[in-house]
Amino acid sequence: MLSTTGLPQGAVPKLERPGPLRDRVYEALLELITTRALQPGQHLVENELAGHLGVSRQPVREALQRLNTEGWVDLRPAQGAFVHEPTEEEADQLLTVRTLLEAEAARLAAANAGAAAIDALEEMCAEGERAVADDDVDAAVAMNARLHAKVMELAGNAVLAELAAQVDRRVRWYYTPVARQRGRQSWNEHRELIAAIADRDEQRATAVMRAHTEHTRKSYHEREK
Repeated sequence: MLSTTGLPQGAVPKLERPGPLRDRVYEALLELITTRALQPGQHLVENELAGHLGVSRQPVREALQRLNTEGWVDLRPAQGAFVHEPTEEEADQLLTVRTLLEAEAARLAAANAGAAAIDALEEMCAEGERAVADDDVDAAVAMNARLHAKVMELAGNAVLAELAAQVDRRVRWYYTPVARQRGRQSWNEHRELIAAIADRDEQRATAVMRAHTEHTRKSYHEREK
């Protein structure tokens, strides 16, 4: 059974000082889970986490309770805390919702985006392609999230953006294990999407985004376990 002792060197984020300590510990642990530095099913030992983060056990305990409430951590009687292991059904439901949200965002972005926004998307895509070429999965995942967030921003719909933000971290969680598998093809699809947005072709942008997010959903289900 994996425990928190084996965290990769440099994986633990530095805690920002402003704000309540329990919130900063929560954010640090959530980042470790989202990036899979802490793997699904991994045992989370309070005193080890406290040592990694340089805090007492109390804020760690409070953070784990909050993460349990939000479905990131499972608290098991007489066993302790464990990173939640998402079921295939959970992943499918969330990635299906993501497809609906992002397809609409792509349509609205095609209606609204100007030249500067297109340039920004193209630069993000180039950075993502460089990350893939360097086999830098973490950078590719981060840039993928930034590009999708930019499309959502260009949609100009605050309610849509709020809903997307609620699923963003879970999308990253599910995307990370298939990022290498998706590889260059994912960024080719991003190029198609940017071209459709630049052409102000709402119908094509919607179709490209829907196909793109569906490919990620299928890749997750077909991944090597």
